[in-house]
Amino acid sequence: MGVFVFLPLVLPLTAWPIARLAEQHLHPRTATRLLTVIAAVLACCSTLCLALLMVVGTAQLPGNPLPDSWSDPEVREAVPYDEVAGRLAIPALLTVLVSCSITAHRHRRVRRNAEAALRTARQGPVAVLPDEAPYAYALPGRRDQIVVSTGMLAALTSRERRALFAHERAHLCCRHHLFLLVVRLAARANPFLRPLRTAVTYTSERWADEEAATRVGSRRTVARAIGKAALISRGGAAPAAAHFAVAGPVPRRVAALLGPAPVGRAWPPAFTRVGLAVWTAAGGATASALSSANAAVTLYFILHAATFSA
Repeated sequence: MGVFVFLPLVLPLTAWPIARLAEQHLHPRTATRLLTVIAAVLACCSTLCLALLMVVGTAQLPGNPLPDSWSDPEVREAVPYDEVAGRLAIPALLTVLVSCSITAHRHRRVRRNAEAALRTARQGPVAVLPDEAPYAYALPGRRDQIVVSTGMLAALTSRERRALFAHERAHLCCRHHLFLLVVRLAARANPFLRPLRTAVTYTSERWADEEAATRVGSRRTVARAIGKAALISRGGAAPAAAHFAVAGPVPRRVAALLGPAPVGRAWPPAFTRVGLAVWTAAGGATASALSSANAAVTLYFILHAATFSA
């Protein structure tokens, strides 16, 4: 197993270049999917690494329920620096599990509270709430809904309302809340993955912007609707359900919409900055998966041999 068991903890650093370059050079749809997959793989591998280290660390604690043979010198030699790393992995893994559980519970609670708040509203694909505070958001669930306040509707023209609804509908159709939840959990599992969470927050909004521009047929109208909605809602109290889709850097989104439409190429050329960044991140994710798999298999055979030879 050797020092390779520690690699999944630091290999998320290989994804930092693509987290920055994907926002600028990849189609938002491609960037969102790519970054989410990379974040999920790296987070799972680093969590597995902590679990393997925790097994060794737990076996050395007095009064543990594990077989005594799991703390034999042969087992401890399989993990370098086992006395320090094994014991530090226990609180680290517990922190990851608790943090991810809190994030998942908060996601469900926000969703339930938002659905409960809409019970008195008129049922339909769009729920209009009588509220002077301007806001709009997409609420995923068994019945996907777009929620908008009367304050927001009053501030927009009919074409801007179409753009707003198209944007929120794109969030629901493309299931952006799932991408956001995955990268949030990944960032909780490994803090080195926070740049990917920030990038996916932006690229998912850009993805919805481009979908809305295609449906409305005017990139300028969507840009104007986004800018106006951001201006009138600035400083207002955002509803808790906006947790499902964050607005992202509005000036950058508006500037992107006022420029040409992004090219829908699935994979960038290899010998470009973004191409090299993609291959680096893919290589880091592959190396992380191989390292964690090798460590898991090695430790399994060592513990199996120690158990049956005792």
